[in-house]
Amino acid sequence: MPSAPTLRTTATRRPGVWPWLLVAFGVIVVDQLSKWLVRHSLPLDSSLPFTSFFNLVYIHNPGAAFSFLAAQPGWQRWFFSALSLAASAFIIWLLLRNRGKTLFSLALAFILGGALGNLIDRVLWGKVTDFLDFYLTLHGQQWHWPAFNLADSAIFVGAVLLIVDELRRARAQRS
Repeated sequence: MPSAPTLRTTATRRPGVWPWLLVAFGVIVVDQLSKWLVRHSLPLDSSLPFTSFFNLVYIHNPGAAFSFLAAQPGWQRWFFSALSLAASAFIIWLLLRNRGKTLFSLALAFILGGALGNLIDRVLWGKVTDFLDFYLTLHGQQWHWPAFNLADSAIFVGAVLLIVDELRRARAQRS
């Protein structure tokens, strides 16, 4: 006679990875929606001033952060796509192995959503849509931070959360 399946109680069950995948999906949706709005509202290579330190722009970046490798003949599209896929798989593996670590998982979810948001652009368009242009004006000269998008912002926030999480762990170990 077959034995009854073993039921796990709530106390012994590890938290699921699905909430973090939903956060990543939310990042992707907001990122792709914002890029769609920019692509359909502004001409390519245009700039719309908003404040004394911020412009809404519409540019394409075929490279990586800070337009790294943007001038290459096209191989970088597939290189950065493969890199994004590998990083995403590694992040999902980390999420599965570290269930229950809330801040760590949130950080990974933001990074995963950002990586996949930019991956979608690379696969569909061959380049990433950037539109946030912050700058500083001093003595009549402007210094612009390279334009970026919400996926890049999510990756940055995720990286900051990873640092905060590590500092909290280190402090807890010292106590």
